[in-house]
Amino acid sequence: MTPVVPPLVDRAWLADHRCVLADVRWYLDGRSGRAAYEAGHLPGAVFVDVDTHLATHGPVTDGRHPLPAPEAFAAAMAGLGIGDDDVVVGYDDGGGVIAARLVWMLRATGHPAALLDGGLRPDDELVTQPVRRPPARFTSRPWPPERLAELGDAVHRGNLVLDARDPDRYRGDREPVDPRAGHIPGARNLPARANLTPEGFVLPVADLRARFARVGVQGPDAGARVVSSCGSGVTACHTLLLLEHAGLGVGRLFAGSWSAYSSDTALPVATGDEPG
Repeated sequence: MTPVVPPLVDRAWLADHRCVLADVRWYLDGRSGRAAYEAGHLPGAVFVDVDTHLATHGPVTDGRHPLPAPEAFAAAMAGLGIGDDDVVVGYDDGGGVIAARLVWMLRATGHPAALLDGGLRPDDELVTQPVRRPPARFTSRPWPPERLAELGDAVHRGNLVLDARDPDRYRGDREPVDPRAGHIPGARNLPARANLTPEGFVLPVADLRARFARVGVQGPDAGARVVSSCGSGVTACHTLLLLEHAGLGVGRLFAGSWSAYSSDTALPVATGDEPG
């Protein structure tokens, strides 16, 4: 029987449960997550690579981090020694906004997983020896269609598109990696990193609910209208986990996100602070 695991856990929970730690560091500026892992990681943690384990690569219209085929994801997890019966706790050094991708993928396919609140801390005792677990059996399961959104869903006015990117990228002040600057017309900005305290912990539930309410998400089933987007479908997963953590229901991931949308020059672009 699959254990019931909350989307977010703290260090006390971690100490009381047997689980597999997953280090999911990745950087938009091109720094190496693997190098960061090798320089020091939590004891027992395996390294999960966003680019190779949690994404595939195809035409630019699919975005920078399309979801891999279910069989490829299963093979990647099995090769890392993550099995069907393992509870996975993912972390990074940015409050979980990157590790959320792994946690969301696992939870969406019925595998128990949680995000470690606060991630790596300055006083953590780290080790440098890479962890290699024996291969495991990880069952391939299709991506559930009710957890995913397509381009048509992202432009449909009946949905509520939440853009998890930092405000300057949402406004179009800068765009370091994608074809055009700006945002999907109608999308509202709810930056993933602004859902964290200055120390990198997730805000209290009451504060999260207030932030979601300001962009139109209120009530236990409100998440059903949410299409979560970001640059390439990574930090958007953090929004989805926090929706669930705050008791606001389950939203959908637009995996291509802005990287896919902005690659189609026929699609309109909005700029500035307003949805447009």
